[in-house]
Amino acid sequence: MKKDIETEADIILLVDTFYDKVNQDELLSPVFNGFAQVNWQTHLPVMYNFWSTVLLGKMAYRGQPFPKHLRLPIEAKHFNRWISLFTHTVDTLFEGNKATEAKQKATSIARVFQIKMGLFSAIA
Repeated sequence: MKKDIETEADIILLVDTFYDKVNQDELLSPVFNGFAQVNWQTHLPVMYNFWSTVLLGKMAYRGQPFPKHLRLPIEAKHFNRWISLFTHTVDTLFEGNKATEAKQKATSIARVFQIKMGLFSAIA
C-alpha cells in the first residue's frame, strides 16, 4: 500500500518525479526547455513551495503563476498532457485523500488557466 502526501519530502518527491517526466516528454519538454528555457535549479524550489502551500497549508509560495504561463506557445493538448503526467505521477507514488486532492487541484488549476487563455469554455 502506498502512503499519502504528508510531508515536504513527499512534495519534493512528487515534484521531482513529475518534472523528470516533463523533461522527457516530446510535447512538453520543448516548451519548458526550449521556449521558456526554465532554470530548473530555481524553478523546482518554487514548485516545492507552491505544492506545499496548496496541499500542506505551509504558506511558502508567494507569487502569481498565471502571468508566466500566458506567453507560452501552448494549447489544450499541452494542458491535457500536463494533467495526464501529473495524475500518473501521483498515482504511481501515492494514494489517499491528499493524493486525490493533488490531482483535483492540478486539474482545476489547468482548467482555470485554459479558460483565462481562451482555450477552454467554462460553459459546458
